[in-house]
Amino acid sequence: MSISRRTALALPMAAPALAPALAQAPWPAQTVRYINPYPPGGPTDTLSRRLCQKLTELSGQQFIVENRSGAGGNVGVDVVAKSRPDGYTLGLGGIASHGVAPSMYASLPFDVARDFSYISGMWQLPNLLAVNLDLPVQNVAELIALARARPGELTFGSAGPGTSLHLAGEMFNLMAGVRMVHVPYRGSAPAQLDLLAGRVSMMFDNIPGTLTLSRQGRVRPLGVTSAGRSPAAPDIPAISETLPGFDVVSWTCLIGPAGIPSPVITRLSGLMREALAAPDLQASYLELGASAWFTTPEETSNYQARSQAALAPVVRAAGLRAD
Repeated sequence: MSISRRTALALPMAAPALAPALAQAPWPAQTVRYINPYPPGGPTDTLSRRLCQKLTELSGQQFIVENRSGAGGNVGVDVVAKSRPDGYTLGLGGIASHGVAPSMYASLPFDVARDFSYISGMWQLPNLLAVNLDLPVQNVAELIALARARPGELTFGSAGPGTSLHLAGEMFNLMAGVRMVHVPYRGSAPAQLDLLAGRVSMMFDNIPGTLTLSRQGRVRPLGVTSAGRSPAAPDIPAISETLPGFDVVSWTCLIGPAGIPSPVITRLSGLMREALAAPDLQASYLELGASAWFTTPEETSNYQARSQAALAPVVRAAGLRAD
């Protein structure tokens, strides 16, 4: 087949215009990387992997969890912020990195208002205060009395400085008028090991991990950190029943780097809505003490801003500001 001289001359001019259209296959056309900014084995890891499995089923492409822990979640979150905005690198944002950290740190490697695409909520869950079995307390009131009698002697572990778990402990100190010493870890799993070994007196943890340990009789649960009791463990009192007004709920959201194209955001939002409405995923989350939580991109962004504003006074009052 021959082509005319005019057609041949036109082809190089048309190629640049055709290239973007040919390159833009419907998203997702390849494996999606999901950054969990906490170590493997903890509650966020389990919940993330179950969500990614559901997204894999719905999209036909693999959603692979990659653990990038450090600095209370800030290391992994920064990886997301600096990734290519094509929808193939996503991650877990939430109360620690996007609610507490902006008020806690004078300088962060990312800007929560500028450097992220907010896609959807993922789950909400209360934290759980559990103590080592050798600690001579049976409830929150007894813990407060012991802490007042032994100021600075009791310790509480958390998954890292600036996490909601750390914040729950500092809020407990403030509201109860006690002084317990914070011991930060790189994630919940190592903190749980030290709790079981008695190297820390207690820990505030996301409810899935310590709820399992308490059901096994290996730790003593004293209270959940939400305003009311958790439907996953209605037999465990809320701390607010002893300290009225105590309320710290962990929340997470799906984030990506700023600048993800609108069609990809729309597709992602639709997948998240479908995944979080799936009865099997909802039941799986409830088993771990979490509630599936879908929000639109706009609702997610607005929730982040409200959470940051509400937590800022608590961070300042607790002296958590780090330079």
